[in-house]
Amino acid sequence: MKKLNLILHCGASVTTLDDVAEVVTPDATNSWHPLPHYALISETREHLQRTGLNVVQESHALTKDGDRYFGMMQVQNGHSAEDYSLIVGLRNSHDQSCAAGLALGAGVFVCDNLSFSGEVTLGRRHTRFISRDLPGVVARAVGQLTEHRTAQDTRFLTYKTREMDDSEVNDTIIQALDSRAICASKIPAVLSEWRRPSHEEFEARTAWSLFNAFTEVYKTHNTVSTTLQRSQKLHGLIDGVCGLVI
Repeated sequence: MKKLNLILHCGASVTTLDDVAEVVTPDATNSWHPLPHYALISETREHLQRTGLNVVQESHALTKDGDRYFGMMQVQNGHSAEDYSLIVGLRNSHDQSCAAGLALGAGVFVCDNLSFSGEVTLGRRHTRFISRDLPGVVARAVGQLTEHRTAQDTRFLTYKTREMDDSEVNDTIIQALDSRAICASKIPAVLSEWRRPSHEEFEARTAWSLFNAFTEVYKTHNTVSTTLQRSQKLHGLIDGVCGLVI
């Protein structure tokens, strides 16, 4: 499998796995039991391997002095498409800003664009028994991610065959603004990518071309968290254009 350049976009400091392991986990309270970042990483890797998803590349980042973690793993699933791969995103916090979770993503080889179509939260908060229950919780989450994988393959195949004209694209971009899949200041950049793609692979006038116009712009300004949120909204929007129910 070709490897992506797993750049974690803006807003996070890329670090080593050893540095992540050294982050001190805060003491628990009666109602909040933080999970070590490294525990989430190791459990996820183990359960991915058990389901035949081998990690071929990974990247890790910390923000807020180590209180927030986000990582990505590119995995090989045995029947990957030639132009994109499966990405698993991980996130966790020690400041109660978000629950631990996994996200299903895709990376496009030609441009290293990333998007996330689904997310599995391991709990609304870090509860008392999260460490004890982590293996079972991650196993169930990985199981859900493998189900999403099949849906993702169907999604991208449909994107590639759904032709779009300029009028429909303009309407879709306005809908993307309304749904907060893009901010107003970045609309000109998306239009520019649609009209003159940076990569010849996206010159076909299809939903796949428009999708990659958005994700090309995402990597120039989004933080890790906004990339996850906006790309999920983008998938919902493009799915609607294509008549998909996933």
